[in-house]
Amino acid sequence: MTAAANLITAHGPRIEFAGIDLTLGRTRILEQVAFSVAPGSVHAIVGPNGGGKSSLIKTLLGQMPHQGQLTLHWPSEREVIGYVPQALEFDRGLPMTVDDFMAAMCQRRPAFLGLSRRVQPAIDAALARVGMLDKRKRRMGALSGGERQRVLLAQGLIPEPQLLVLDEPMSALDEAGIRVFEQLLHGWRQAGTTVLWIEHDLEAVLRMADRVTGLSRKVLFDAPPAQALTPERLLGLFSVHPRSESLA
Repeated sequence: MTAAANLITAHGPRIEFAGIDLTLGRTRILEQVAFSVAPGSVHAIVGPNGGGKSSLIKTLLGQMPHQGQLTLHWPSEREVIGYVPQALEFDRGLPMTVDDFMAAMCQRRPAFLGLSRRVQPAIDAALARVGMLDKRKRRMGALSGGERQRVLLAQGLIPEPQLLVLDEPMSALDEAGIRVFEQLLHGWRQAGTTVLWIEHDLEAVLRMADRVTGLSRKVLFDAPPAQALTPERLLGLFSVHPRSESLA
């Protein structure tokens, strides 16, 4: 963790992955994955496609069965997890506006009844933080990929998370969107939010992460960015064939 992060009170949980194994069919996806995520830190996971990064996130979110122990140490009784997926799959012909999407994701009231008065201020603030407040009446299908990604970031802010899980959030962003994301990441760090961040942009990871785990079925390294993202370690990480092992 950076020196600045050490001075900030962590409001997010500590995460412990201990001996996580995951097998789908006859293929071992994860093998004895063990590392920890410090509370209030920005912790990046990097590795090749098919290396198990998204599968590990799904185990954390309770979406995939696994063996081993996964523990979240929450600092208080409030336990709020936000999740921003890599992409949004939907019928682009649907007449669903940004407001409709936010209502469907962020409130219990049916979306066709519009935004509730209780949730609207939070939705307004979230859309403003990602620069999409002026496009709230546009159809989701008419937005660019980067604009849709900003909306996904906005829904991950409601309610304000203590743990935020990001699956390649920069993949569709343009330069303006990347600046927005960097501002958000800075804000989460200042708030003491624990951020678990899958990312392929290694330069961004080097600049903004507190710690980096290299994952290709197994953990190949776990260290601060300057020590983790060396040419030797990256060569070893991205030259591994993560799907080469099947169960006999």
